Amino acid sequence: MRRLGGVLVAAVLCGSAAACTNAPPPPLVPASEAPVITTTGPKVTEIVVGVDDVAGGYNPHSLAAQSPITTALSSLLLPSVFRPGNDGAPQLDRNLMVSARVTKAEPFTVTYTIRKDASWSDSAPIAAEDFYYLWQRMRAEPGVVDPAGYRLVNNISAREGGKVVEVAFGKPFPGWRSLFANLLPAHLLKDAPGTWSNVLATGFPATAGPFQVRSLDEPRGEVVLERSDRYWETPTTLDRVVIRRATHSAMAESLSKGDNQAALLRADASDVNLLAGIEKVTTKPVPRNEVVQVLLRPASERLKDVKTRKAVVAALDREALIAFGTQSGPSTSFRADSYVVPPSRAGYAKSITGNTLDAAASEQLLTEAGYAKAGAEWQKAGKALKLKIAAPEKTEPYTGIANRIKAQLAERGIDSEVVTPNAEELFSKQLTESDVDIAVVPRVDAGDSAAALASEFGCAGDAPDGATPGPQNPAGFCDPAIQADIDAALTGKALLSDVLARVEPLIAAQAVSVPLFQVVDLLGVLPTVSGVDTGAPLAGVLSGAPEWRRLDK
Repeated sequence: MRRLGGVLVAAVLCGSAAACTNAPPPPLVPASEAPVITTTGPKVTEIVVGVDDVAGGYNPHSLAAQSPITTALSSLLLPSVFRPGNDGAPQLDRNLMVSARVTKAEPFTVTYTIRKDASWSDSAPIAAEDFYYLWQRMRAEPGVVDPAGYRLVNNISAREGGKVVEVAFGKPFPGWRSLFANLLPAHLLKDAPGTWSNVLATGFPATAGPFQVRSLDEPRGEVVLERSDRYWETPTTLDRVVIRRATHSAMAESLSKGDNQAALLRADASDVNLLAGIEKVTTKPVPRNEVVQVLLRPASERLKDVKTRKAVVAALDREALIAFGTQSGPSTSFRADSYVVPPSRAGYAKSITGNTLDAAASEQLLTEAGYAKAGAEWQKAGKALKLKIAAPEKTEPYTGIANRIKAQLAERGIDSEVVTPNAEELFSKQLTESDVDIAVVPRVDAGDSAAALASEFGCAGDAPDGATPGPQNPAGFCDPAIQADIDAALTGKALLSDVLARVEPLIAAQAVSVPLFQVVDLLGVLPTVSGVDTGAPLAGVLSGAPEWRRLDK
């Protein structure tokens, strides 16, 4: 045994020299040099899926990289200990694991046994170092998805060449099955130049699943996945899955001609009608694992006072923001009237009623906060109230909603500006500082709602081994009055439903978050394929691709 970064870890964390290499990840083959896909030889069976975008940034653990393409690729290319079943409950992935179970109560310990034949596409074994790498990054990096569970881990040790992993927690964690999904190839990433922000920025240095990347051409907007010859389990029925960027009209035309067999798009009312008008196309809503929310940041100097935050909330027309963002598309039926649980998930219960807009209350609260109306603007000590609203660059519906908020605040005499930094800059830097007042960003569901509550609204506590404390939540919010309840839900001392009933009214009273709606895509499928469906809850359409079939080939 040896100690890494103050943590006791087994000396053997990889089972071969290949798994322990310090070499940086191999570069992706440029599109211009990629092998040409020819039609000679045996006929290739493929399914083509049209999508809105295939933009880079494919790290499923980064808030900055959240998108349908990230969900799709990670579900097919990265190994997970548990995956959501048809009912949304986590199920052990026996393609990767032999077992995963609680083996000790004190300290709370989970033992994971990985299949001996499970390996990355470069032949390195999937092993304990992949668990260790993800744990270290998730508890230390800003802008990650639901880090609260990882911060409870005290120690990771390994035996049997890294194929048996023991994870010891500082406190009991009933939601432990939500951890160690979408493992990353630690042997290629741990010593690679650059930072966490570069992980999977342009592609996958190694994969471990039924498909592998044949080509990833972001400029052309196309990803080609083909059956992996290195996969140790049952091979896929299809030879190839092609994910292709297109406009909505082009997607509809490709479906009508049979060039595409499916399309997945963020649809408004006209898009719903467009796909419904194509003969034999079946359409279904597909909820993403993200809820659009407006964060009013107590970490901001201008919004640190709760009365000012309440005044801003009362100046917003939540109903109008929801209508603008959903555009009468599938998301319309998925209003987010809870601060934590997404509308599509079991356990969702409404805690928000009515609209936020109350012009009289907004003016009264600003006055109580020390502001006075001077002409058309609000001032305090001769300085105008001007807020900075941030949304990730070129990402809808977030940037559009940010501009609508600016217009709504202007109607109430509150000046503001909209900034749209790139997503990585926003989540890893700007939302760790005090410069941004309002953020229009996603709340991402990683599978455990108690961890989501702690990650989104909990205080940043000390690291279990005394190392650097974890970064604060995106709002920079900490309320000691609710922290005990949050901890009780996270560690299983209290039922989540009971905690939410007590905590959500307190979160509302602090005016920190205004949830709007869950983002829901529209899936269109031709009858020439089978198995192409919505997938397990929040797992994405392509999670079922290993079982897809062409019926006309």
